[in-house]
Amino acid sequence: MAIIGKKAPIFQAPAVINGRDIIQDFSLAQFLGKKEVLFFFYPKDFTFVCPTELIAFQNALDDFEERGVAIVGCSTDTEETHLAWLKTPSTQGGIMGITYPLVADAAKTIAANYGVLAGNWEHDEDGNLGFVGAPVAYRGTFFIDKQGIVRHESINELSLGRNIAEFLRIVDMWHHIEKHGEVCPANWTMGKEAMRATPTGVADYLTKNMNN
Repeated sequence: MAIIGKKAPIFQAPAVINGRDIIQDFSLAQFLGKKEVLFFFYPKDFTFVCPTELIAFQNALDDFEERGVAIVGCSTDTEETHLAWLKTPSTQGGIMGITYPLVADAAKTIAANYGVLAGNWEHDEDGNLGFVGAPVAYRGTFFIDKQGIVRHESINELSLGRNIAEFLRIVDMWHHIEKHGEVCPANWTMGKEAMRATPTGVADYLTKNMNN
């Protein structure tokens, strides 16, 4: 179920912040009215594609922060597992050096509320409760504005790693829209022409930019 254009689900959960400190009551509410948030889910600590993504987000952290965007990660692992992974060097498959918050969703409720849990609980014919699918999160990514509204969401299958630069483009588009009141066409990047959301504006843009 898409949550685009809706309030991002609220939660309080354990998290590791600053790469070393466990807190029990982390919430995205702390950013309301102050910062936009790129909130992303990944399947599991101590895996394969996941460390490449988390390190890539860290490498781009300054770029996001310059734009006023906080990065927050989340998986269905516990906060203790997050901390152990954060203490493991990258040469050993770890993510030492990550400084943005990692939320622990061991109950899987946050992933479920955001629509990224890769399975669900079901009863069998004998009434026994079991989990069907993978009890982890898909690679969901949510760009949330200062009012707590989801402005972008995307979900990748477990084996498909994200392009971090695309999320910087999403942020740049949103900032351009807010500042100039224009809309951003296909393949728009910062510094390129946008267009007015009118029939004339679209026609002018297509005539100038998409003749081929």
